[in-house]
Amino acid sequence: MGLGLAVNRAMWFPERRRDELRQLARRSQQVVILAAAVGAMTGLFVAGFDRLVVNLIMNNVLTLSPWVIAVVPGVGLLVALWCRKVISPGTDSRTADEYLRAFHDQNYRLTWRPFAARTVASVATLSSGVPMGLEGPSIYAGATIGSQLQRRFPRVFRGADHRLLLVAGAAAGVAAIFKAPATGAVFALEVPYQDDLARRMLLPALVSSACGYLVFVAVNGTNPLFPVDGTSSFSVRDLIGAIAVGVIAGIGARGFALMIRVGKQFAGLSRPLLATLGAGLVIAGLFAVGRLLTGESLIVSPGYNVVAWAAAPGRSIPMLLAILALRCIATATGVAGGGVGGLFIPLVIAGALIGSTIGHVVNHHDVTLFILIGVAAFLGAGYRVPLAAVMFVAETSGRPSFVVPGLLAAVAAELVMGSASVTSLQQATTFERPSDSGV
Repeated sequence: MGLGLAVNRAMWFPERRRDELRQLARRSQQVVILAAAVGAMTGLFVAGFDRLVVNLIMNNVLTLSPWVIAVVPGVGLLVALWCRKVISPGTDSRTADEYLRAFHDQNYRLTWRPFAARTVASVATLSSGVPMGLEGPSIYAGATIGSQLQRRFPRVFRGADHRLLLVAGAAAGVAAIFKAPATGAVFALEVPYQDDLARRMLLPALVSSACGYLVFVAVNGTNPLFPVDGTSSFSVRDLIGAIAVGVIAGIGARGFALMIRVGKQFAGLSRPLLATLGAGLVIAGLFAVGRLLTGESLIVSPGYNVVAWAAAPGRSIPMLLAILALRCIATATGVAGGGVGGLFIPLVIAGALIGSTIGHVVNHHDVTLFILIGVAAFLGAGYRVPLAAVMFVAETSGRPSFVVPGLLAAVAAELVMGSASVTSLQQATTFERPSDSGV
């Protein structure tokens, strides 16, 4: 009898294990399918958001008289404040930080009403020319979509990490708005921690990024974000210059992070209307100074045109540094005024200006290399995402040959940056509960 019981147990345990493995495989397939759905929905949302903000409103605003352009950002900040107060009272201006907060706090939920308020406010902020990026609302949108969808399918995610689709959605938002799927996945995994990566979420992030990218480019095309000219080769002198760019970019990123922290403190004051009115006036003054210096509207809008301007021959170093300072102050002022937008692109533009400045010293005949490694260094240091920054440069410029000098610059900038960051919601390292599991 004992022998028969042992045989029955030996036959039953493998069968039960096979059932568990089959259920796990089935749930893994379902998770991947849901990650693809999150990516597609996020890509569609970001494509519509981009068309509305950039094509329908902002591009038309920038054709107006300079006197009108100067005051429109202040109007946009006032509209954004009104939208947040009316649609969802008590909602602040954070977007990408909301993703980080939800990532680290299991009890914090991204809900639809604050999402609606921030989305409408971001349209008002960005289309009026406040110098912030579209990627902040895109990350927030993807994270909200992913978080909400995961809660609707609790059985599929039984025993899995509660942040799987949150991360997948954030990855899709970055991948879509920058047409850079690998950057989206790496950024979403890298940004929650200062010196580490989020674990066991790579596959959903990759699937969602790819789907978000495909849907976005199906609507808005595949033109590169930063089409650049110039040579693709580099010398030992250029590599030394890349390290110099990294050191200077790290110093600059520390200063920019301090400005952003001060701006967020002003945005949290008890008199938001006063802060918003003051921010509008300051941005108008900064725009006027930039217009007098260059004859162009370089201080407003996300700033993609600034990269082309910095790459053009004949730019003086004092002029490049002046535009760098004006744009950094304008972005921090937009944050102080309650602007709803991202900091990724402001970091990119600042890095391009620093890179162009160093390039004119090291190799004034072709500053393309230094602009791109400046982007990698400043972005990598500001958000503590060196891998995503280098990937961003390779994908958005079509210049993978610049990865090596970009890595050198990003590492140097990271070392100089220390523990500073443009967000206070990053943690120093990962802490995973033993019960967490992913795909």
